[in-house]
Amino acid sequence: MIQEKKNIAILFGGDSSEDIISEKSAEQVFQILKSSSYQIYRIRVKKNHWSLITEEGNAFPVDLNDFSVSLHDNSKIFFDFAFIIIHGTPGEDGKLQALLDLYNVPYNTPGVLVSSLTFNKYACKTYLRNFNILTPEAVLYAASSDIEEELILKKTGLPCFVKPNNGGSSFGTTKVTRQEELKPAIEEALKEDKEAIIESFVKGTELSCGILKTHSRDYILPVTEIVPKKEFFDFEAKYTEGMAEEIVPARVEKEIQEKCQSISSDIYDHLGCKGLVRMDFILRGNQIYFLEVNTVPGMSKESIVPKMIRADGYTEKEILEAIIENGLRT
Repeated sequence: MIQEKKNIAILFGGDSSEDIISEKSAEQVFQILKSSSYQIYRIRVKKNHWSLITEEGNAFPVDLNDFSVSLHDNSKIFFDFAFIIIHGTPGEDGKLQALLDLYNVPYNTPGVLVSSLTFNKYACKTYLRNFNILTPEAVLYAASSDIEEELILKKTGLPCFVKPNNGGSSFGTTKVTRQEELKPAIEEALKEDKEAIIESFVKGTELSCGILKTHSRDYILPVTEIVPKKEFFDFEAKYTEGMAEEIVPARVEKEIQEKCQSISSDIYDHLGCKGLVRMDFILRGNQIYFLEVNTVPGMSKESIVPKMIRADGYTEKEILEAIIENGLRT
């Protein structure tokens, strides 16, 4: 008896400034999985307008009542698994996960609670402090509050970073070196979010570590050193070829690499993560400062995690299939 192929939906797009990166990642994942044993579909997610995009460029609307697609030949497609590759909302903040839970469709990311927590940088840092995870000092600023520059800087010092509290890819992020730069930086962050996080600057080496834990094994990927050509690892440095050097493995002592991997694994467990995530850190001396968790890491050709995967002796296809098989077992 021939077993039918599982239908896998790659969900991309989203409602944030990061949709262009999501599209690049989705295309890469699609090309990698085309030769797999699954039937692969791409679905563009834009608010309530979801469309299945064929290789020919045709678009078919997704019925959000039951997460299905009707084709011209009157056949109807349902999906066995959703591979979320949406950076920002609604892919990283738990909204999409909640909807997929209602459809009873498994997916590749952490669930609603964990996604919501990790998307909120300040809440995530505060939570992890309970487990003695070292992280830079930070202040949360809400859009309706007065900007009390002296009180903020008394805690964070200068220089500091101002970022959207809920978001990724460094949109709206500014490095502040003088007090008069703080207010404009907060206003810039608030273009992306209703909250801003002001975080102490820790001078050191930028490190990143990818983690995937499945039913059968743990993949603790090599630590990567990030050397931006600009002042910091902003959106342009992340996604423009030649604007950052990503060195795998990082040029740090073996003891530091193992410590970074161990902290990453602990954070994964403390948060209750699922799927492939990336942890970002700053190394100063022998101290490793946690910055944030990326629960939907980029998978485009310029992204960090695929480089980690290849450096560890795996192919992207092996890891993607491990993620899907693990999700189908859930």
